[in-house]
Amino acid sequence: MAATGCSGKSVPSSVSVSQQKLQEMLARRFPRQFPVAGLLQLDLKAPQLSMLPERNMLNAVIPAELSGKVLKEQYSGLLNVDFALRYEPTDRTLRAYQIKVNQLSMDGLSPALSDMLGTYATALAEQAMGQVVLYQLQDQDLALVDALAMEPGAITVTAQGLTVALVQKASAGSKR
Repeated sequence: MAATGCSGKSVPSSVSVSQQKLQEMLARRFPRQFPVAGLLQLDLKAPQLSMLPERNMLNAVIPAELSGKVLKEQYSGLLNVDFALRYEPTDRTLRAYQIKVNQLSMDGLSPALSDMLGTYATALAEQAMGQVVLYQLQDQDLALVDALAMEPGAITVTAQGLTVALVQKASAGSKR
């Protein structure tokens, strides 16, 4: 993580997080497993992240495997989702939210099962990515910012990663 700003002892105006760092942090949260309609199991592997700066969002393409007692074989596919990020002050994390499913596809799955899986796609994506921590700001990184009654503000997605603006706290006197 690199704090950006002017030279010397000036206060940084933002914190940058690289796409690679986000990718590494997200990969630690996977694999994850989700039951589907009590009959199937969807296993999700580590996603591949892409930055969508034109929409201020990120994209994750997640390798998926579908299995279950009602299936004769295991199916492989992909879950493709877009999402925004929000800052959670209680633990200083950047978390996924506003999750939009672009596609959930399984190679070779029957149309009926594919349709059923599609009805669960949004709920599965919410479970898989909803509130997933992509990054945690470190206390030592924000010590000067805290001392000057500042906090993380707007999160901007760039082609290289994220820029988190540092802004004055709304009410500097009140601490939680």
